[in-house]
Amino acid sequence: MSKLSYWKSVVLAIVLIAPLTTACGKTVGETIDDTTITTRVKTAMLNDPTVGGLRIDVDTFKGVVTLSGRVKSQAEKDQAIAVARKISGVTDVKDALQVIPEGQ
Repeated sequence: MSKLSYWKSVVLAIVLIAPLTTACGKTVGETIDDTTITTRVKTAMLNDPTVGGLRIDVDTFKGVVTLSGRVKSQAEKDQAIAVARKISGVTDVKDALQVIPEGQ
């Protein structure tokens, strides 16, 4: 392999790999981990009868879970946060939930 071909191959490899490691500031592995965490949190909320999991959105970035949406009471909000904190891989939980009593 000539020196020029070698360097072309190296540059091509860097160009192809760079977007995978810089997309949204996360590596491919971190993206997969965040997706797994999001899925586990959402599943746990759907399986908890005291939490309205369908009304709560879950987003994860580098292990930090953000909960947003509407809940019926402070108790439901507290339970949703507690459920998220119990999930393996969650480093922190940010609360953007709105308490809106039923009927409003």
